[in-house]
Amino acid sequence: MKITRRTFVGTAASAVVAGLLPVRAWAQAKKPASPVTVTIADVAGNLALTQGMFEAYLAEKPEWVSNFAFTKAPAPELPGKIKAQQDAGKVDIDLVLTGTDALSAGLDQGLWIDLSAHKAALPDLQSILQPQAFKMQGLAKDQGIVITYYPSGPLIEYMPDKVPTPPKTAQELLEWTKANKNRFIYARPANSGPGRTFLMGLPYLLGDSDPRDPVNGWAKTWEYLAALGENIEYYPTGTGQVMKELGEGTRDIVVSTTGWDINPRALGIVPAEAKVQKLDGFHWVTDAHYAVIPKGVSDEKIAVLLDVLNYILQPKQQAIAYDAGYFYPGPAVKDVTIDMAPQESQDIIKEFGRPEYADWIANNPLEVPLEPKLLVQAFRLWDEKIGAKKG
Repeated sequence: MKITRRTFVGTAASAVVAGLLPVRAWAQAKKPASPVTVTIADVAGNLALTQGMFEAYLAEKPEWVSNFAFTKAPAPELPGKIKAQQDAGKVDIDLVLTGTDALSAGLDQGLWIDLSAHKAALPDLQSILQPQAFKMQGLAKDQGIVITYYPSGPLIEYMPDKVPTPPKTAQELLEWTKANKNRFIYARPANSGPGRTFLMGLPYLLGDSDPRDPVNGWAKTWEYLAALGENIEYYPTGTGQVMKELGEGTRDIVVSTTGWDINPRALGIVPAEAKVQKLDGFHWVTDAHYAVIPKGVSDEKIAVLLDVLNYILQPKQQAIAYDAGYFYPGPAVKDVTIDMAPQESQDIIKEFGRPEYADWIANNPLEVPLEPKLLVQAFRLWDEKIGAKKG
């Protein structure tokens, strides 16, 4: 495994666990007449977690797939691209790896195939997925499959030499930004995991009237974000830039998640001594990556893709998702422990992981993100009310 993750420009034990997992027998997908090339578009940085799984499939099943062609794109751009291909009757993307952002936009526009018609060719997801990952599965509306999962955030990450007494509440964070203009930053929520967990986590932190309703229930959140924005220089288009600026010393506090804390420190983008903090009243806003198939993909390729999805949901393959802590922990499937991961992943988590995460995950509420249509509305409102003020 190479530690070149994000867009910063099996073992005997697993075999035993695999045998213990409760699964439903599924119908074998139809083998193609000849091996096919599968084009995968990643808009979530998911290949950092799953590319090794796809490569293992290719090595094990060359009679099914001759090559995986990987491409990457910003999440906000892909739905329009796929819609244009569908309108032209020529879809050349077979599988999309996405977070809740492009998943939601695609659901809103009717871009993805309905996988409920293929349930017989898929495992029983309720039996194999972690309970909170299965809750995330509900957001896909039968048009995607959860393939990786983590509790996410929102957390704040800071340099202790610059911030010896970090904020402990949302109000203290606001006051700190007033006293330290342009030293705090977060990325546009529509294209940032930490950005959107911060957006969706604030209604819980602030005691808003309805954390599930960004239109009518987030009065305190929108007021807070507007006030916070007065002390923010700009909103980067991705989290990679946020972490780069933290590492360079341009910013002292940023919005983060478990994975965006661990991985950039493992890569040397952020100094190892950076610290994290949860704010009082904190609720986790969980996150997941999904595999979705655009409408217009041929039946032959759909059969292959269903076989691929079955393969990467096996515990031995899911253990690869620990990676370099990018989506910590990462596996969506039950009972996939760190000791099942590649040794390099084990070493990275041992060095850069944080023991407090286990306690925080166990003892703070875990909330699923907004329903897809409401998430799209939240992104639009943020762009109009907050992002537009910075041009």
